[in-house]
Amino acid sequence: MEAATSTIATPIPAATTQRSAASVKQLSLRGIIGVWAAAALPMGLLAWVGAPLLADQLSGSNRLSRALIVLLTAGLVWQFVLVMFLVKREQGTLRLSVLRDALWLRARLVLIPLVLVFAAEELIPTFSAPVGRDFGDFLSSHGGQAMLKGAWGWFAVLVVLWIFNTVLGEELLFRGYLLPRMNGVFGKRDWLANGVLFALYHVHVPWVIPAPLLVPVEAYGSKRYRSALVGIAVHSMQSIFLFGIVLSLVLKG
Repeated sequence: MEAATSTIATPIPAATTQRSAASVKQLSLRGIIGVWAAAALPMGLLAWVGAPLLADQLSGSNRLSRALIVLLTAGLVWQFVLVMFLVKREQGTLRLSVLRDALWLRARLVLIPLVLVFAAEELIPTFSAPVGRDFGDFLSSHGGQAMLKGAWGWFAVLVVLWIFNTVLGEELLFRGYLLPRMNGVFGKRDWLANGVLFALYHVHVPWVIPAPLLVPVEAYGSKRYRSALVGIAVHSMQSIFLFGIVLSLVLKG
């Protein structure tokens, strides 16, 4: 964890961001990689080691899918805990006013063009996912649809997964915490480096890496408008879409 919190004590200059009550300090390259690893490695281990082990202990159908949903949800919740720990270490407090400035939680109304660009990610060719590991394939399968019919418990778990995926987990960590602290190492290209790190973070679902690598719209939008809420909102469009599909399946039960 020491590597994940290594910092350079110089605040971001006034020319590159607005002054605020929270003094945002720049991370060293070692610190940036450390935070990335603290998010990526647990997700990879949970997906490729933990999920098969848990699936072996379950009975019934869709064992691997059920294990993946539960463990990846836990991994995303961990990312929120990690962000809170890092901000508390840096700021000494988790007051809402401090969190707003420390994590770039500033409202910006610039979503429609960015959402359209984000949608273009779906047009980028991806690698084939191993059997039982792609959520889209799971939703379109007979077994997946049968599992979700009337399954309000699983629906609740998935809602938690989506919230921590695009609001309190990935986006808060990468666009709220990391991005504002990467300028000292990467300068004007900090958003691009952030997009690369975010793409490579997906070791738990490596077949999706090309899309965020080639179209880092969340990183660009968050940097352009100094607002992690931009990335959160854009990325959440995916969760809203999945929410609608899953809800329709649950209501068929």
